[in-house]
Amino acid sequence: MTPFLLVFLLSFILSLLLTPLAAKIGLRLKMADEPGGRRRHAGRIARTGGLAIFVSFVVGVLITPRLDLPRTDPNEFTRMGGLLIGLLIVFVFGLLDDKFEFRPGRQFVAQAVASLVAIASLIIIERFNNPFTNHEVNLSDSVPWLIVPLSLFWLMGMMNTVNWLDGLDGLAVGIAAIFSAVLFVAMVQDTATQDPQLSIAPLPLALLGATLGFLPYNFHPARVFMGSSGSLTLGFALGCLGIIGGAKMATVLLALAVPIIDVAWLIVSRVRHGQSPFQGGRDHLHFRLLDLGLSQRQIVVGYYLISALFGGLALIIEARIYKVLALGLLGIVTLIVLFVVAQKSEQLEQTKK
Repeated sequence: MTPFLLVFLLSFILSLLLTPLAAKIGLRLKMADEPGGRRRHAGRIARTGGLAIFVSFVVGVLITPRLDLPRTDPNEFTRMGGLLIGLLIVFVFGLLDDKFEFRPGRQFVAQAVASLVAIASLIIIERFNNPFTNHEVNLSDSVPWLIVPLSLFWLMGMMNTVNWLDGLDGLAVGIAAIFSAVLFVAMVQDTATQDPQLSIAPLPLALLGATLGFLPYNFHPARVFMGSSGSLTLGFALGCLGIIGGAKMATVLLALAVPIIDVAWLIVSRVRHGQSPFQGGRDHLHFRLLDLGLSQRQIVVGYYLISALFGGLALIIEARIYKVLALGLLGIVTLIVLFVVAQKSEQLEQTKK
């Protein structure tokens, strides 16, 4: 456990020490959010916390190849290189976006470029297990043309999910920490595969340390926001680690089901009402719950509990078909909650008018 502990502690301590410095840099460079709109905080708060998350995670990734761990994948370092280059692209763009506030179109271009770098570095969804037949599906043998668009959709989808989730203090970074912990356990546990992925298991630990070191400053009431540089960094890292970790899609989807379904619901709802699906607004589930009277801490802790519960179920349940059933049940419950909350929110808005 010593190599794992080293990576985690290094990333955690770095993040803990760098976050206040990142906040000061943001205030000095006038990269800060004022109260108003979707944000209902008090005073000016820097949105440069992503700097601490990025540096802490990258340092953890860089020391991973030096650890004395068994390695069996000849493409492991190629994937790490793609992860680091892609991270640098989205982080730099995120910083520029925090400063100049670009339109969504430019953000999608940056996401696509970083995702294509990752794909070129073999961070791809090439094979996965069919939960209904319990057999491995190899896309290279059946539909190789699907690998790139599927991987691109996954990576960009994760970045936008985290970006949209970053609406309440501590919400996105806490969910990312839970996901990282779940993925680490999934990589090292010796289950039916008898093939724990020890050599890359430090990667989610590095992200866990970076997020937990940042969380005390970002939990309500937040003293610093992570901004686009942080949300894009987290989203890209989560997307890549989900693939590098063996494309454990059921585990990933169970841990992140609620925010993913919320994003899908929003896109459909906005298109149905003739609105741009990429505009800002307070129609996210967490904002609607806040408008209905729940506190930020209640909502955030609720999200934490759901992600931890279903992420834990993904680790405990060995039969893949049961994971799919759990995912379906969670999806149905989430959709019902979204529908009820949307109806109550619309009634509240009409009452105010």
